[in-house]
Amino acid sequence: MLEGKKFFIHTFGCQMNLNDSEHVASLLSKSGASRTDSPENSDIILINTCAVREKSVEKLFSYLGRLKDQKLNKGSVLVCLGCVAQLYREKLLSKFPYLDLVVGPAKYQELPFLLSRPCLEPAVLSHWEKKWVELPISPEVRESQVSAYITIMEGCNNFCTFCVVPFTRGREKYRPLRAIIEEARQLAEAGYLEVQLLGQNVNSYLDPESGADLTVLLEKISDIEQIKWIRFLTSHPKNFSLEMARTMASLKKVCHQLHLPVQSGSNRLLASMNRNYSIEDYLQKIGWLKSLMPAISLSTDIIVGFPGETDDDFGQTMRLIEQVKYTNIFSFRYSPRPLTRAARLKDDVPEEVKIERLIRLQRRQKEIQLELNNKMIGQKQKVLGLGCSKKGNLFTGRNEGYQVVNFSSSQPVKPGLVEVKITGAGAYSLRGEVST
Repeated sequence: MLEGKKFFIHTFGCQMNLNDSEHVASLLSKSGASRTDSPENSDIILINTCAVREKSVEKLFSYLGRLKDQKLNKGSVLVCLGCVAQLYREKLLSKFPYLDLVVGPAKYQELPFLLSRPCLEPAVLSHWEKKWVELPISPEVRESQVSAYITIMEGCNNFCTFCVVPFTRGREKYRPLRAIIEEARQLAEAGYLEVQLLGQNVNSYLDPESGADLTVLLEKISDIEQIKWIRFLTSHPKNFSLEMARTMASLKKVCHQLHLPVQSGSNRLLASMNRNYSIEDYLQKIGWLKSLMPAISLSTDIIVGFPGETDDDFGQTMRLIEQVKYTNIFSFRYSPRPLTRAARLKDDVPEEVKIERLIRLQRRQKEIQLELNNKMIGQKQKVLGLGCSKKGNLFTGRNEGYQVVNFSSSQPVKPGLVEVKITGAGAYSLRGEVST
């Protein structure tokens, strides 16, 4: 349907967005189109978007503004995908009248048909699908040769007061376990060594056919011989159980690494955020993890400047990072999101205070990361090599803790698992050499 057409995809956002872009690329490739690396050479330009934070939306609007001034192919089609497309819908066509299509995450399967129509009228497709829609994906469109994303669920039922995800991804839908296992087997046969299981709240996963939960899914993927490493994200603390921690510890292929977003160290703010756990609950789960897996790598999300946050609330967050010693944090200034309950609260923390708190948090976290990384110097670690590094004549990859490792080797290194001796450390990456 799209023979001879060229397409370009620009992706904003998280791993879920990246995986969505791989699915879209697969759909278009199967319809005869070929991918290019710049919008100027493309007949179809797709922008996959993130709406989680105001800054992400601002980046999109800026990018769309720049596209208008670029020398694009005459008659090229401009498509906005993803969470911003779902959230703003017709408003996007009004703000950017040169957009041709606005397509939400539940309607990607219709793209080949829409784009093949001889007379394309501006349109918005954002209707929800109640059941799981299985989309194909071809190995050749994946960004990596050795590490692959597998979506296992989508949407969220939690309605945290700051979060727009339930309004952009809808209610939770779970992919059939048999389809997940089949995709993992195909990836293994294609030479993939690592799979990353994706969803907005993976710990709530239940197979719609058998009722099997995430622990069963992890066990079944672990049985696939060629797969060596398994990761999963994102986990909501309220759904993370002792059974899950024990499963992580008992299955050798499940990486001892977890992203467990806390958002704040203050119980008062956690209640206002509708997180449905206390800091005491959260720290109990961290205790399980560290007891069962002493070397586990932990990361988290933190919002500063949430409505009503006091100096004492922020101080509790600072004490939390001292106590947990995260390997990494993703920290942000609060910004109100449309449709959320927090958007109705007074955004009463001055912007300069938000900035000052964020700087303090990130400065101390950088020191913690450097302390942790320096302790790894001299260790031999397995590293999943991903290719050449941008830093000189080095290779790059990630260790089991999902930390970037840039390393040297006297011989060419193909993507795959290698043993690396850590020789140096910075706050955001490790340095090493292939162990002999």
